[in-house]
Amino acid sequence: MTYIEGFVVAVPTGNKDAYRKHAAEALPLFKEFGVARMVENWGDDVPKGKVTDFQGAVQAKDDETVVFSWFEYPDKAARDAANAKMMSDPRMESMGQDMPFDGKRMIMGGFEAIVDETADGTPGYTDGYVLPVPTDKKDAYKAMAMKAAGQFRKYGAVRVVEGWGDDVPDGKVTDYKRAVKAEPNETVVYSYVQWPDKETRDKGWEKMMADPDMQPDGEMPFDGKRMFWGGFRPMIDE
Repeated sequence: MTYIEGFVVAVPTGNKDAYRKHAAEALPLFKEFGVARMVENWGDDVPKGKVTDFQGAVQAKDDETVVFSWFEYPDKAARDAANAKMMSDPRMESMGQDMPFDGKRMIMGGFEAIVDETADGTPGYTDGYVLPVPTDKKDAYKAMAMKAAGQFRKYGAVRVVEGWGDDVPDGKVTDYKRAVKAEPNETVVYSYVQWPDKETRDKGWEKMMADPDMQPDGEMPFDGKRMFWGGFRPMIDE
């Protein structure tokens, strides 16, 4: 099953081109280390929430845009091997100089894909989600997510991935657990739905919201008030 290394970072909006260039230059090196796919998404429709949101997750300033990105690996062993190479390769140190964003506020973590559904089509827009789920409700959450994935695909999505927190470290400034106010008995979930374009995404969500099959069936297996989400435009998908 796919293993995800998920990142969220705040980038000065004026540094968009510099960030894209920085990521593009790093891509061949990451591929060399074993990254199977690298996706960088620039915030486009990222609402502020009452309890949690992407901006708060990375302490984004008014002149910054949230970037939602990830690496995909065939499995955790490949990810662990890649991270070991990154830590020991001197080229990574030079890449860390003059970064076009504040790396201290970047959050990252490793996630095991418990749902990975693909349909025909080319991704052109991404919905990203982060949420806390009680660890003992993993099976209930997976069942709900698999049902939702089928509906997303029905209404035009080309990829649905749900990543269950596996290696989610505590950070000095920001981290996923603080971002969703996770409790000790909860696990962080990092997920994304990819659509061909924003128009398909918007129409798909209208249909999803009107679909009686998508109405809650009993108690939700997580606290939706602490889930946050946003829409992002891909800058790099290789």
